[in-house]
Amino acid sequence: MNEVMSQLFARKSTRAFTDELVSEADERAILEAACQAPTAGNQQLYSIIVARDPTLKQALAHTCDDQPFIAKAPLVLVFCIDVRRWWRAFELAGAAPRRPGKGDALLALEDVMCAAQNAVVAAHSLGIGSCYIGDILERHEEQSRLLGCPRYVVPAAMLVMGHPTAHQLERKKPRRFDLESVVFENSYQDLPDEELLGVLSQKEGHTSDPDDGLEAWLGAFCRRKWNSGFSREMSDSAARMLEDFDYAD
Repeated sequence: MNEVMSQLFARKSTRAFTDELVSEADERAILEAACQAPTAGNQQLYSIIVARDPTLKQALAHTCDDQPFIAKAPLVLVFCIDVRRWWRAFELAGAAPRRPGKGDALLALEDVMCAAQNAVVAAHSLGIGSCYIGDILERHEEQSRLLGCPRYVVPAAMLVMGHPTAHQLERKKPRRFDLESVVFENSYQDLPDEELLGVLSQKEGHTSDPDDGLEAWLGAFCRRKWNSGFSREMSDSAARMLEDFDYAD
C-alpha cells in the first residue's frame, strides 16, 4: 500500500486539538489543494471562507448545535455553494444569463464536496486533523447572515482543523462496510434481509450477533439519527435552499 492509500485508510475525524496553530504555510497548502479538486466544467462553483474572528467562530459553534470544539479549532473553513460568481460575470458580459436554478445548486454542491475532501486529505498528509460539521447546512439561512453570503452563495460544508491530541491519534477508526456490501457490478442490488442485517451488525456499538440486540440497536440508532430533529430540519433546510434557486426567465 503506497503512502497516499495508507493515509486514506488511516484518516479519521478529529474533534479535539492541541493549542498548536496551523501554520500559514500549511493553511495555504490545504487551500491550494482544495482548489485542485475535480470541478464541473472547470467552473469551481464554490467559495471558501476562513473563519478567524473568535466571535464568529463562537457564533458558528452555537448555531451548529452548540459544539464548543468548533470555536476552539485553530482553523475553521466554510465551503459555500457559489453560482453567483459566474452569473454576475455573464451579466457583466451581456450574455443574458438565466437566473440560477436547482440543478446549478446541486452541481455546485458536488464541487463543494470535492474541494472539501481534497482539503481533508491534504490536511491529514500534513499531520493536521479535521472534522466535517454537517450542521452548517441545517441552518444555512442563519449561517449565511453570519458569513455575509448574498443570494446564490450558500454555506454547505464546514471543516474544523488542527493538530490532534494524543487521545485523538490513539482513537480507533470506526469500521467501514466491506466492499461486497456497497459495490455492485452493472446494477444496484438489494441485499437479502439476513445478509443486510449481517452487514449492519459489523458496525460499532453492539455485538456481532444479529440475534443479540441488533434490532434494539437499530431502533435506537434510527431514533438518534434518522428520525432526529436534526435530520428532519436538514431535509427542510435543503428544500428551502433549493427553493431559493428557482429561476424564471
